[in-house]
Amino acid sequence: MDSIHVYGGVSLQGNVKIQGSKNAVLPILAATILTKEMNVIHNCPRITDVYQMLHLLRGIGCYVSWEGNGVRIDAGNVNLSRMDAEAITGMRSSLFLMGALLGRVGEIVMEYPGGCCIGNRPIDLHIEALKKMGVHFQIGSEHIAASARDGLKGATIKLDKPSVGATENVILAAVMAEGNTVIEAAALEPEVVALCQYLKVCGARIEGAGTARISIEGGNRLYGTGYTVPSDRIVAGTYLFGCLGAGGNVMLEDAPVEQMEAVLSLAESLGAEYHIEKEGLYIQAPEKLVPIGELITAPYPGFPTDLQSIVLTVLTRAEGTCIVNETIFENRFRVVDALNKMGADILMLDDKKVQVRGETSLEGCQVMAEELRGGAALIVAGLMAEGETIIDGCNYIERGYENICKDLRELGARIHSV
Repeated sequence: MDSIHVYGGVSLQGNVKIQGSKNAVLPILAATILTKEMNVIHNCPRITDVYQMLHLLRGIGCYVSWEGNGVRIDAGNVNLSRMDAEAITGMRSSLFLMGALLGRVGEIVMEYPGGCCIGNRPIDLHIEALKKMGVHFQIGSEHIAASARDGLKGATIKLDKPSVGATENVILAAVMAEGNTVIEAAALEPEVVALCQYLKVCGARIEGAGTARISIEGGNRLYGTGYTVPSDRIVAGTYLFGCLGAGGNVMLEDAPVEQMEAVLSLAESLGAEYHIEKEGLYIQAPEKLVPIGELITAPYPGFPTDLQSIVLTVLTRAEGTCIVNETIFENRFRVVDALNKMGADILMLDDKKVQVRGETSLEGCQVMAEELRGGAALIVAGLMAEGETIIDGCNYIERGYENICKDLRELGARIHSV
């Protein structure tokens, strides 16, 4: 799709099923190459990033086919060749293939991974951690070559910060290394836990997933398996805050409520009511959103940076003035200009902090999505605005949302893509 058209002013009502998690499935897809049998990954979202990862897997010899809501992958015939440069540079998660291919064949040559332009996302943590496991790097202006000439070796690795990607890359390499690996200051995110759950079903021995200290016993053979990807907490949060912005009440089927404590706490602070039920999460928007003072993003279990732009949008409806403090990425406020164009009153205080004056009325206009979550925020702004909002740059949105227009139509929104 080229653009999304939203006609605002309609409160959301109804049920919608939450798709499988983008951030969980991508490292799991990369991990399938550590086995030599068939894997079936259920609840796999049909999003651009998944398609690109599957394209990369096919390029190194994997058999890949869709089967209902899942994908079958047979990595029995992996052969290392130069991977598709465009797919790598277009997706940050291609970096997971580094740890996985080092574990499977001991070497990799790849372009620098890409992704959304939300600030500096250096790969130094990945490189320094893998060096401790015996990996040798040659880093050029455009390419990275990595080789474990003498085999991967277990090591104790203390990360400078709890990077999700670096934690997952070390895990992917460590399960195939000789000896034991301990990751200290590991990321706590549910996506790390999901990767470890999948690998353990395959036969890996991993302890401590979800804590700051993860232990991996390397060298065990891994076998193909079936695994169901958990639901996407960021998509669930998008629709939750979309309801708070537009008004109404919705049931988010299969929402991973156990991963959403910080999100639910903020929703409650804004005046929302919620109920956790067998089929999912029920949300009731308040008549008026209560001011919250300050929102600070933080690594899990703190408030996720991936929902910051969407909450920033919703706060334009809240009473009073709020501060949003972004502590993860320094370029998460790319959406501010577009929101102000729609009538918001958002003031940049510095690179990582903005002030939002609430109780403003948004007016529909034509805006451009510049990254994934900012694009979703503009759709939420369109739901809240008077008149028609046209969002261009939808290729970003398709990276993480399987069919956001269909989902929101099921909740009564007037939205379509062209």
